[in-house]
Amino acid sequence: MQPLKPVSRRAAVALGLSFFVLFFAVWAAATLGGFVSKTFLADPFTMLAAGWRLLTEHGFLKDIGVTIWRVVGGFVIAAAIGVPLGIAMGAYKPIEAFFEPFISFARYLPASAFIPLLILWAGIGEAQKLAVIFIGSFFQIVLMVAVSVGATRRDLVEAAYTLGASNSGIVRRVLLPASAPDIAETLRLVLGWAWTYVIVAELIGASSGIGHMITDSQALLDTGQIIFGIVVIGVIGLISDYLFKLGNRALFPWRLA
Repeated sequence: MQPLKPVSRRAAVALGLSFFVLFFAVWAAATLGGFVSKTFLADPFTMLAAGWRLLTEHGFLKDIGVTIWRVVGGFVIAAAIGVPLGIAMGAYKPIEAFFEPFISFARYLPASAFIPLLILWAGIGEAQKLAVIFIGSFFQIVLMVAVSVGATRRDLVEAAYTLGASNSGIVRRVLLPASAPDIAETLRLVLGWAWTYVIVAELIGASSGIGHMITDSQALLDTGQIIFGIVVIGVIGLISDYLFKLGNRALFPWRLA
């Protein structure tokens, strides 16, 4: 191995799969071998059986759909507002000076801390769940997009001015094309964080969703169902991450390998 030397796509897939095989082997050895009580950690086969019951007998597919809808809804609202604001902050320093102190302050506030207030303001319906995801995603998107736009090479901007570009033309024809791959990568990363926020939102005051199922399973001490719910979140996140990467490669082949 050499530092920063890339590996082939086939080797990358093989290495990634090998880690999962090793992980499940160690998990099975620890649980089936009696080293860990099944009360605290179900073995892989018990987890799969519990997952099958959830899907066939308890309508877990509906819970999965509800959770996906909440993640997508909250994330899209945050991106629709946060990306334009981040672009404006990165492009125009007075706007950045006005918003940046508050954005930097707010991004450190845990979204879960707002849940009691959001329940008071919006109840325990969908608005509260979407608001938690929005709060957790919005400030991160704004700041990361602003940094990406502000990091555009100065020589490109100066060259555009030399060729007669206007201020708005600099934003449209230089800043946006140069930072678009990084903005797309920012959205991919923040989407992963949005999944953590939706589960937190569903653990309190929810009657559906993956987080609600996990809470009910905890009351029953059914670790198989709990683990299956966690695994489902990981699988969905992995699929969405892969689709994001494919889209980014298609849109920006010169930036993303």
